[in-house]
Amino acid sequence: MFGDYKDLAEFKETSGYDIDGVWYPRVTKIVSIKSKPALYYYYGEAKSFKAAQETTEQSAKEGTMIHEAVEGLLLGKNPEIPEQIAPAVKSFLDFFEKNRIQVSPELVERRIVNYDHRYAGTVDAIALIGGKLGVLDIKTSQAIYRDYCLQTSAYMDALKGQFAKLETRWILKIDQVQFCTLCGARRRLKGGREKIKIDWRNRMQKTCEHAWGDLTGDIELQEFPYWQGDFEAFLGAKKLWEWENEAWLKKAGYLS
Repeated sequence: MFGDYKDLAEFKETSGYDIDGVWYPRVTKIVSIKSKPALYYYYGEAKSFKAAQETTEQSAKEGTMIHEAVEGLLLGKNPEIPEQIAPAVKSFLDFFEKNRIQVSPELVERRIVNYDHRYAGTVDAIALIGGKLGVLDIKTSQAIYRDYCLQTSAYMDALKGQFAKLETRWILKIDQVQFCTLCGARRRLKGGREKIKIDWRNRMQKTCEHAWGDLTGDIELQEFPYWQGDFEAFLGAKKLWEWENEAWLKKAGYLS
């Protein structure tokens, strides 16, 4: 009935923000209610739940390292870059310079509140790219997933009244991979988990014993300008999340 929280303080701390004396659920917690079939498949094929959990946690730590380094750079700081994530960060800097992406420090890690729909969140950045002003969300995953559109649509609706020229949103994926110097196959090693991607039509890649080159950054930027439909889906997820956590939300005074 009351979920996996030891008390109300823990629920409020892990699920939302206190802003000006009012508690709001956070966007990332709300969208976590959506099922993730790929993650369930990964846990299912792992040798044990504990092993899968350890890999997932280590992967998250590595992703956080990249995210924090990039955030520091966007804020105009000079963060220490751990050697293990240096290829990803270097590629990020090269990509930003090449595409002339403009970000002001005061618009990095910006806290947002949607008073009409009662939720809060933290936007990675509000950026100017190609003459367009929009929400920039940074991910350290192996691909850009559609699920991310729920999160960014929530940011767009919360910010639309504050920035008259806000018109779009982007997902920026920052990762690092290795390529086989013999056949060109792609290898991703994160959290101690190896994942090799080959073209099954390529006979050489199917039989190659692989000689992996140095780590290199893997950067991808996708724009998602049409966000209203995604926002309707986000509100649906929010309603389900409120139903799932009704008891805690009543104790928190969020629901009557």
